[in-house]
Amino acid sequence: MQVYLVGGAVRDEQLGIPHQERDWCVVGATPDQLLAKGYRQVGKDFPVFLHPESGEEYALARTERKTAPGYHGFAFDFSPDVSIEDDLLRRDLTINAIAKDANGSLIDPHHGIRDIENRILRHVSDAFVEDPVRILRVAKFAARLNHLGFSIAPETLALMRQMVAEGEVDALVADRVWQETEAALRGRDVRIYIEVLRDCGALRVLLPEVEALFGVPQPSQWHPEIDTGLHVLMVLDQAEALSDDLEVRFAALMHDLGKGNTPAHQLPSHPGHEKRGCKLIRNVAKRLPVPNASRDLALLASEFHTHCHRALELRASTLLKVLERTDAFRRPQRFEQFLLTCEADARGRAGLEDRPYPQADYLRGAFEAADSVDAGAIAKASEAAEIPTAIRQAREAALKQYKRSASAVEIQEH
Repeated sequence: MQVYLVGGAVRDEQLGIPHQERDWCVVGATPDQLLAKGYRQVGKDFPVFLHPESGEEYALARTERKTAPGYHGFAFDFSPDVSIEDDLLRRDLTINAIAKDANGSLIDPHHGIRDIENRILRHVSDAFVEDPVRILRVAKFAARLNHLGFSIAPETLALMRQMVAEGEVDALVADRVWQETEAALRGRDVRIYIEVLRDCGALRVLLPEVEALFGVPQPSQWHPEIDTGLHVLMVLDQAEALSDDLEVRFAALMHDLGKGNTPAHQLPSHPGHEKRGCKLIRNVAKRLPVPNASRDLALLASEFHTHCHRALELRASTLLKVLERTDAFRRPQRFEQFLLTCEADARGRAGLEDRPYPQADYLRGAFEAADSVDAGAIAKASEAAEIPTAIRQAREAALKQYKRSASAVEIQEH
């Protein structure tokens, strides 16, 4: 039995990137032999085992053969005579097809080290086309390694386009689409993930609501970049700079979906896009296993981001409505995420990336003013049926006072 370190740990070691997880490939062993050594089996399609002490994953070397369309259409051979070279041949990219043996020597039959040095994402073999998940993985790695100067080999991009044209992407299961998309959203240079999927044609299959935004014009006085799709990519950049939260970044991607189906005669304006976008977000969340927290923040951002942008102009009653509808009193942390998403939207515009966004602080102050109302005291002093109205009246009064105070401060500053 021989054990090799494989995959991301070897790649990241060559790149000088810290890695938290290590994956191992076992050659010359059977499942029973590993079980006898105390390993715990976790794989269904093929044997993957957890080390009895470290808990790290050990997979038997395997080959795979395409038997049907889609992600699940494979037959596997994990017999003891499968070599490490056989196993590396089935991997997606050359930079992921490097192994290290117990002596520290590298096994690199597909020149992954050379592609690491040249900053190229290249497929290992033509078997790449057999697994549509690889399109998502290439897009994810293109984003993750963009800051190091990596680009996709032209021949690999051509294969990705071929896979889309042949309908392989249509067979992707929703769980894997979301799994790779979530990983990209949590990483860096998220916009590259979207751009790669769009470049190969997969975006119109996987997220047609986002694809529909490209080429849709917006008023140039508010959006110097004009194109709605470009604006969303710029908002993603700003969201990435403002927050590590998956929810904020997903909401940034989703916030303007309603502009994708604005009637042509209304362009470049987009009246009503806020609520139209909510319907589209729900469609995405039904199609993909989007976590409820991400879906709900995206819905709030879609419906109320223009309210946030106009916060300084809103009446006290409308301010209270926004605070209530965004559930700020019960979920202040999500309200803060909402404000960050709106700030990313305001700054995700050509030439306006560094402009101040006082609306966010203004709404934070409005929330503090309304939340300072002693709802408990009001409840004790009111009849049960009158409590909700009494609390709302007190909060609105607090917001009127807040607006007067804010106006006085602004006058003094000028």
